[in-house]
Amino acid sequence: MQKSLKKTYKFALKTSFYVTLFTTLLVSVFLYYYHTFNWQIILFPILCYPLCFVIIQYRVERFIYRRVKKIYDELTLLESTDLREQPITTDMGTLTKEIDKYARNKKIEIETLKIREEYRKEFIGNVSHELKTPLFTVQGYIDTIKDGNVKDEKIRKKYLNRASKGVERLTYIIKDLDMITKLEVGDLSLNKEEFDIVKLVQNVFELFEMKAAKKNITLTFDMDYPDPIMVYADMERIQQVLTNLIVNSIKYGREKGTTEVSIENLIKNKAIIRITDNGEGISTDNIPRLFERFYRVDKSGSRKEGGSGLGLSIVKHIIEAHKEKVYVESQLGVGSEFSFTLEKAK
Repeated sequence: MQKSLKKTYKFALKTSFYVTLFTTLLVSVFLYYYHTFNWQIILFPILCYPLCFVIIQYRVERFIYRRVKKIYDELTLLESTDLREQPITTDMGTLTKEIDKYARNKKIEIETLKIREEYRKEFIGNVSHELKTPLFTVQGYIDTIKDGNVKDEKIRKKYLNRASKGVERLTYIIKDLDMITKLEVGDLSLNKEEFDIVKLVQNVFELFEMKAAKKNITLTFDMDYPDPIMVYADMERIQQVLTNLIVNSIKYGREKGTTEVSIENLIKNKAIIRITDNGEGISTDNIPRLFERFYRVDKSGSRKEGGSGLGLSIVKHIIEAHKEKVYVESQLGVGSEFSFTLEKAK
């Protein structure tokens, strides 16, 4: 036994006393009956009591130890690492605490697995939906053309263009998934360099100026930035972050709205970039899951705004790969602000 049970001493002492008392009385009566009773009988309890104590204590500990060891062995089969690393104890109080702790940990583990299982099911359903929508679109247009039901060359060309867009969307989704996978396992290397974040934002504005103009959305800075603000990061990946956030602000922005970018000093060696819009906004319930793959705030499944559903997830993984933070603040019907930090160039 690796640890003695102190509480069994009390049990052994009392039991030994009762056994010794009973045995002494029995022996005394026996000797008295046979007329051999004398003062030497006093030695009997002196010898009997410690002997009884040792035997009872040993037997009780062995009895408890064997059963407790069986409990440890059974829990070990359930991969209880915490119990496996500890010495076997026969202290019922300690054992009860260990079993309670093990049960609580297992309960938390089971609840976590249930949550992950729900996320897994939802993720698989979302992947299936995102892939089958363009697939069915492509298949429908191609089958219509193949069956010869479209005689007009202009309509055939239009159908082929739509099928081509469906294929482009599939390719876009697959590329985004591949990028997220690489970011999660750390296979996507970052080519960090010093660059002007103001100029990069201006480039992204120019790329989506036409897209914003269709909804009369103004892309602007919160103020003039006459001097460069140099940061140290992977310029291509940060451009992708800005692209995803600005495209989202245009998609969900209101007509004649504004998408505003501000760049501020956070601490001595950090800058924070904020992208603010006055669009639809996001409810508080949806904010914690915004960065999950394929998670949609719009539960209708209409996917009216298009996209792969991976943009914000990519943003989160790219920023975290830089060991930086991304934040979101939003109010339904008022607008949203997404922000992220970057290391400033020395």
